[in-house]
Amino acid sequence: MKSRNVITRIAAGVLALGMSIAMIGCGNDNPAAAAAKASGIPLLEGVKLKGYDKKGVPQLEFKKPLKISQNSIATLEQGKGAAVKDGQRLCFYSDVVNARTGKTVSETFSTKKLDCTVKVSKQISSEYRKLFLSAKLGDMWAMGIPGSSSGSQTSSANSDDAYISVMKLISAEKDLTRAQGDKVSDIPADLPKVTLAKDGMPSIDMNGYKGSDKLVVQPLIKGKGAKVGEHAVVSVNYTGWLLNGKEFDSSWTRGQSAEFSLDQVVKGWSQGLAGQTVGSQVLLVVPPSLGYGDQASGKIPANSTLVFVVDILSAN
Repeated sequence: MKSRNVITRIAAGVLALGMSIAMIGCGNDNPAAAAAKASGIPLLEGVKLKGYDKKGVPQLEFKKPLKISQNSIATLEQGKGAAVKDGQRLCFYSDVVNARTGKTVSETFSTKKLDCTVKVSKQISSEYRKLFLSAKLGDMWAMGIPGSSSGSQTSSANSDDAYISVMKLISAEKDLTRAQGDKVSDIPADLPKVTLAKDGMPSIDMNGYKGSDKLVVQPLIKGKGAKVGEHAVVSVNYTGWLLNGKEFDSSWTRGQSAEFSLDQVVKGWSQGLAGQTVGSQVLLVVPPSLGYGDQASGKIPANSTLVFVVDILSAN
């Protein structure tokens, strides 16, 4: 099994804990049960932290093969940092271990590369929300991830293998709510004109603009955050219009930012946002060839040029 599929299974557990919560007999004198007791997620038994290797990667002790039948958790270390608050984005180091072989599938402890895809909100399962809201910076957990199917155990990694994901909480911060940075002054005069409300919500004057057969990427505000990678998961606020000025979609109108992978959006977005920086506001003019082409989509007619104003709030 590829490590990407393991992470997908972990994320699925965070979003929707698809199981019956077992009775958890956790006494206060069992530090390993702290996370299970706080969250209602079943206790992962038989997994201990031996220490760290020379690269700083956690070394686990457990009897192999370890059978994991449901999403479960054990506390490996209790942090002494600040408490997590609702609405914060959490960043972790991780170490994914095959529960059958004991071998590491992937890890970021040695590279210090943070995974910041989890945001504490009502959009995740209530059990994981309880877990995160009871957490402190420095907490480290072992999360049991059951196999996805039944099958042969002859190869080094199979789709039905269970995994242990070690996650150490490194930081917790709230995303931006609007673009934040330096206003760009040298904007071509023939492009649509963008005006911002006090809360940052954009409105647009098409300014007689007739569109382009090429992608137009025009930063309006230059953020000072990290650069957005080609395959990043981004959190954004945005509004989209047709060339006639008719709005067809807006996260501002819905009152909630949107989050998605640049691998899952139209090419105009993935090409236009990759390389920009967090905090930036970007005007995108997306021709049909990089949008929905000759197919209609919702309020978007076929062969439409699309105009977006996008605030990049976070990227991972």
